[in-house]
Amino acid sequence: MSCRPRCGACCIAPSISSAIPGMPHGKPAGVPCIQLDENFGCRIFGQPERPAVCGGLQPSLEMCGDKDDDGVHAMHFLESLERATAS
Repeated sequence: MSCRPRCGACCIAPSISSAIPGMPHGKPAGVPCIQLDENFGCRIFGQPERPAVCGGLQPSLEMCGDKDDDGVHAMHFLESLERATAS
């Protein structure tokens, strides 16, 4: 499965504890990553400075849902994971 255009849920919903270029302390859940562009794509996709956790999160039917909904399903899914794993 490929990322859907204009989703960006994985760059907004989860917290990221590792450094991101422009966000040296990572990012809190629900805050858009500074590397998220105006089309909801990653400016550093495929580059070595992209955090490993970002590359490890792969689109799936479970996470993304079965229809193109501009990331609504994915946001809800990732928000629920974030709540379940918050410490």
